[in-house]
Amino acid sequence: MKFTLDWLKAHLDTDASLEEICDKLTAIGLEIEGVEDRAATYAPFKVAYVESAEKHPDADKLKVCQVKTADHGTLQIVCGAPNAKAGMKVIFAPNGSYIPGLDITLKKAEIRGVESNGMMVSEKEMLLSDEHKGIIEVDEKHEIGTPMAEIYGLVDPVIEINLTPNRADCAGVYGIARDLAAAGMGTLKPVHYHPLGGTYKSSIGVKIEDEGCVHFVGREIKNIKNGPSPDWMQALLKAVGLRPINALVDITNFINLDHARPLHVYDADKINGDIVAKSAQGGEDLDALNDKSYTLLEGSLVITDSNGVIGLAGIVGGTSTSSELETTNIFLECAYFEPSRIARTGRDLGVNSDARYRFERGVDPEFTRPAMDLFTHLVFEICGTPDTKVSEVVEAGAPIEWRREINYDPSYFENLIGFEVEAHTQKTILHSLGFTIADSGKGWVINPPSWRGDVEGKADITEEIARIIGLDALPAVSVRADDATTKGAETLILSRVRAARAALTSRGLDECVSWSFTGENQARAFGCNDNALTALSLKNPISNEMNVMRPSALPLLIEAATRNSARGFAGAALCEIGPVFKGVKPEDQVSVASGIRAGAAFGRHWADKDATRSVDLYDAKADALAALEAAGAPAANAQVRTGAAEYFHPGRSGVIALGKTIIAQFGELHPAVLEELNVKFPVVGFEVFLENIPAAKKKSVAKPMLTLEPLQPLTKDFAFIVDESREAIDVLRAAMAADKKLISGGNIFDIYQGKGVDEGKKSVAIALTLQPRGESLTDKDIEALIKSVSDIVEKKCGGVLRG
Repeated sequence: MKFTLDWLKAHLDTDASLEEICDKLTAIGLEIEGVEDRAATYAPFKVAYVESAEKHPDADKLKVCQVKTADHGTLQIVCGAPNAKAGMKVIFAPNGSYIPGLDITLKKAEIRGVESNGMMVSEKEMLLSDEHKGIIEVDEKHEIGTPMAEIYGLVDPVIEINLTPNRADCAGVYGIARDLAAAGMGTLKPVHYHPLGGTYKSSIGVKIEDEGCVHFVGREIKNIKNGPSPDWMQALLKAVGLRPINALVDITNFINLDHARPLHVYDADKINGDIVAKSAQGGEDLDALNDKSYTLLEGSLVITDSNGVIGLAGIVGGTSTSSELETTNIFLECAYFEPSRIARTGRDLGVNSDARYRFERGVDPEFTRPAMDLFTHLVFEICGTPDTKVSEVVEAGAPIEWRREINYDPSYFENLIGFEVEAHTQKTILHSLGFTIADSGKGWVINPPSWRGDVEGKADITEEIARIIGLDALPAVSVRADDATTKGAETLILSRVRAARAALTSRGLDECVSWSFTGENQARAFGCNDNALTALSLKNPISNEMNVMRPSALPLLIEAATRNSARGFAGAALCEIGPVFKGVKPEDQVSVASGIRAGAAFGRHWADKDATRSVDLYDAKADALAALEAAGAPAANAQVRTGAAEYFHPGRSGVIALGKTIIAQFGELHPAVLEELNVKFPVVGFEVFLENIPAAKKKSVAKPMLTLEPLQPLTKDFAFIVDESREAIDVLRAAMAADKKLISGGNIFDIYQGKGVDEGKKSVAIALTLQPRGESLTDKDIEALIKSVSDIVEKKCGGVLRG
């Protein structure tokens, strides 16, 4: 957003300097992008007098001029301009000056054998206009040495600020002045204009046929005289980079920049029928005022008459109904368009404009009628004739409902920002920004103004107060507290994540950081039903292939493995520790350590014939157990059983559980799932549910004393006949519970079904390690242990000692 200092002071009564104003703008959140001091830019260029202009001795189109200057005496200049002549006053550029229109720095030259010092410049060379057929001829009233900046009104500095998207109100100079006045930089001046009533009924009506246009106001004005806009208006527009066109267009551009309110003016004699805001059907063509042509898409918000599309609503008008110097009857459009529709239309067609910039951020819905009255006033002032007359206003729709109440307690400011501001000071600031305040007895009820659609809650209220006061008022307070001990920043879950990551990478898995999104088909394959899919679907996905929050990280790891395989890296060992999503509630986001392996377990080696074996579920199980142990889970007490998710192979997978709590699952991926993902090779994987691991009991940090038993341990084998549905781990756990002091360990070494074992039964063989303590075991002790083991296995598992 660009504006000049004098333009700002037209709305702000202030004695502040340029530097003070710029500092305050940045302090209140309107960050300065740059300040262009045009007086300094054009300082070298001054009025000079041409004493003589003689024909160049060696060039028909060149003249040798003697030019009297204020600072350099009389200089000889070779000039090729056709209008160069003796007795004229010109703008002189000395050697060493920079010519902005040519992007060169002047130096003494010799042209066709004649010395030339400096040059006499044209308007194009000074970036004043596109005129370059001759040099600038200055009015006789200007003395030699008069700075060019004074003649052309270039002494006014141009300020450029960077607006955040929520500050649409400051896309106009008046809004910037209002903020500065609230910050104590002066007094806001009222806008002086008188609404004009209509004297006849407009011959052109307005209609709305698409909800993208909320409010449409129009007015016809007849018998005007169009022409160039006043010098003051042209100077303001040129200063901010706009080219003056004619008075009518310049007025709309001026109001757009002055009050952040886009308008559009039509030549009423070119309009056929009523004006309608509607959606494009698709395929229509529009020749726009930006000298480009567009083929419209279905759903684009457009303005039409009986002949067809005459403009892109809120973005750019069409050439078929544009106003020209000969225009005498006009129709003014002043409307409120839905910001999202303007943004979508502009984005789809790739067209930007000052109007789009403001409409898509949200203009003041209550300034629609006042903007029309302001335009009417300027038209009468600049283009009015004795016969000019104004129609009654035609209107469709109504302003959006923008009023809202915010409950606010002045003490909340200190709680949120960190320093106290007295209630009456807060109230004064809010009033100066246009807020209305009522005392409810329990606090304030605040109504934001119509131009502040971004203020929605009490936090926004405190932000407004804080930025006007300035965060430099925030007192310096030490962040150190000598009487307190800070807590560790790492939570239990973060500790588990860090430990699991280290364990998995140490086992040779490469860590991935993938998207938190996946595709709908992948989500279904990994456990999402219709209800979950609806809840996890994104309203505005970055692509159609990533439109669902991931229920598992495995499909993304498998995709990475597939891409690696396609590029010649067949063996995959990948892991990721991150969130997965089961629903939309905070507790539905859980941290999971996931990993996959594919291809050969090890690289080929001449000394190991089994080195090229393919990975299997036991590799995935080992990875899961390593992550669990690193994360603090009592893996030795965990139970391995069936029951993994449906995306694992039903016969080649399992879960690791503590009681009924599943803390991990592992196995081969289901062939149907791999087919859905178009994977041509087997994959094993695992998922460790870090948040399901029970918190460890607090233990002493001291290392326990090492105790070495002097007696040698011995191993005793048992074989039990149990039902085939009985988990082998249940038999081992029951046996080890027979004497926890004597039995120091155990393992399953055989499971058998077949000859010698009844149908529906199986034999589970276990080995128990016995560690005598204090004295050697006798035969009687061992027989008692065998009986205890047999009894407890029979009681808990229905097992019978095999003969």
